[in-house]
Amino acid sequence: MLQKFVDRARELEFMERHFKNGKVGFIVLYGRRRVGKTELINRFIKNKKHIYFLARRESEVETFNRLSMELFKVFHDELLISRPFSSLDSFFDYLYEKAKEERIVVVIDEFPMLIERFRGLPSVLQDYWDNKLRFSKLFLILCGSSIGMMETEVLGYRSPLYGRRTGQWKVEPLNFFELIELFPNYSTEEIVKVYSALDAIPGYLVKFDPVLRVEKNIEERIFRKGEFLNLEPEFLLKEELRDPSNYMSILRTIAAGSSTFNEICNSTRLDKSLVSKYLTILDNLHIVEKTFPVIATGKARLKGKGSYRIKDKFFNFWFRYVYPFQDYLERGEIGVVVEFLNRDFNTYLGFVFEDVAREFLIRLKSESTSETPLRIGKWWHKDKEIDLLVLNETKKECVFFEVKWSELKRRECEKVLEELMEKSAYVEWHGKERIERYGIIAKRMGTGDKKDFRSKGYLVYDLEDFEALMKR
Repeated sequence: MLQKFVDRARELEFMERHFKNGKVGFIVLYGRRRVGKTELINRFIKNKKHIYFLARRESEVETFNRLSMELFKVFHDELLISRPFSSLDSFFDYLYEKAKEERIVVVIDEFPMLIERFRGLPSVLQDYWDNKLRFSKLFLILCGSSIGMMETEVLGYRSPLYGRRTGQWKVEPLNFFELIELFPNYSTEEIVKVYSALDAIPGYLVKFDPVLRVEKNIEERIFRKGEFLNLEPEFLLKEELRDPSNYMSILRTIAAGSSTFNEICNSTRLDKSLVSKYLTILDNLHIVEKTFPVIATGKARLKGKGSYRIKDKFFNFWFRYVYPFQDYLERGEIGVVVEFLNRDFNTYLGFVFEDVAREFLIRLKSESTSETPLRIGKWWHKDKEIDLLVLNETKKECVFFEVKWSELKRRECEKVLEELMEKSAYVEWHGKERIERYGIIAKRMGTGDKKDFRSKGYLVYDLEDFEALMKR
């Protein structure tokens, strides 16, 4: 199993910068489960005087007993053992007295779970922060995996804690290009497959054995009953939602290919008002996102119907290959599911490869000396669709890309470029004033063909270029 910690340089730099300024700190750290928040915190608090408290579902008495014990480990005050805290006020008063004189980091992990037990906690903390704690040397970190609760109960405008934080950071999954550090023996093609199945979530990536083939890892770690990843999305939804059944139907429908609101309603046979409500909630949980053509303006986005997709690739994979086949997997009949995966996987990888290609172009841009902002995204209108557009508003330059998860021969490339030029005429962006360029991003192309097309001004890339970029 993988155990390597991939450097979270930006996140650590952010936290260290706030800590070293010597001022009182109130940092909100949040992000989906398994994304690596706790490991990040452990790296940050190492060699610092700290209190780390992980909230959990338990009685108030047990919570106060554990809080008292965590403070005893740091301050060695035996009164904390004989007379543990009995209220939030006694805890914050004690903390204030200690933090008046010395710098100390206090981490409350899974803070939303503590709010569930103590509904008045945000108001109590607001009172203590405004009147005592902000005059101390405390460095407080509130961490949570329930994105919805962190955004409403801590960061939201209506929260008592609104405006108190000195900084916040949403911890995102790793970048695709960081996966090579975790799977140095995998080819770039295999890393795309890993990314398509697990996204770039550290807590899931460590479950794969880098010695096994990707498909074998999928079979053994995701399809097999009893394994950690086998029912993970269902467990996560149950933690966030009272009854996830309708949400799961919607996610299954989107994973199977439905993307418009009407398609989702027709497939699930749910009332439109309910589908709208459920999609909004899934969007707030950052599981589903509504996308628009990259050239769509603010007004067009408000009026436009948009297209829905599952943002989280592990959820997308699971609802495409696990959820519909749970009866088979429950009986241990993995072969049926593996057979479907073998037939369908390249189709699914084609969709994922568009996201990988987008990351590739963003990374290429970040390594260039140009500071010109770009917009990169998909475009579609009626029956026309272009996989990626790169828009440079300053230069009025538009680069049209087709993304193909396949090995392209010269004639196929010529045909793709020809069709791309035809479709580009339907893109309404700066009319005849714009500068147009065309390109292909494929799984594989002939080296000689790439050189030839590049000499003619086309932007053509394949996984060899991805690998070269990964190793820089």
